[in-house]
Amino acid sequence: MTAGIARRGLLVDWGGVLTTDLFASFRAFCELEGLDPEAVPRRFRDDQASRDLLIGLETGALGELEFERRFAAILGVAPARLIDRMFSGSQLESTMLAAVGAARRAGVRTGLISNSWGTGRYDRRLLAELFDGVVISGEVGVRKPAPRIYRLGADAIGLPPSECVFVDDLPFNLTPARELGMATIHHVDPRGTIADLERLLGVSLT
Repeated sequence: MTAGIARRGLLVDWGGVLTTDLFASFRAFCELEGLDPEAVPRRFRDDQASRDLLIGLETGALGELEFERRFAAILGVAPARLIDRMFSGSQLESTMLAAVGAARRAGVRTGLISNSWGTGRYDRRLLAELFDGVVISGEVGVRKPAPRIYRLGADAIGLPPSECVFVDDLPFNLTPARELGMATIHHVDPRGTIADLERLLGVSLT
């Protein structure tokens, strides 16, 4: 789009953007389980077997219970409610939720693009309040950073990618969106993200 013209669509990640830091939750889980604080992200980053389990879970190819059983064995912890335990330190980020709601009320088309750890973990009533379109990886069988999921997100809110802003806490998830023509924001803290969104969308979110 031409510089200075506000974009009409907002696409956001869930975990780590509309919730508090997931990696802080993973560290807290590890400490409670007597593991090295970086054990979980290191496994997903460096261990192919763990990464394959994560990909299977996020694309819906692997069920939650099977993921929990197999990943617990890798970590050396009990499998019961493993996903819930790993996410127990994560809470909804009320400031960001309010900003998305304000954007929608201002006429911005809003959408979710989320890599899911089980599709039943979302508050569907809240999603309906916040978003015009929802793309959850376990429901569509594709996960970020595959380019197709960003196209699905734009389609879900009825806009071309070039008219959308995409927000994610993981930098490598931003690159495909940017290559499709989306403006991108690396979410670090709500204040900075909201300031960037107000500039790109041309609306007040506070």
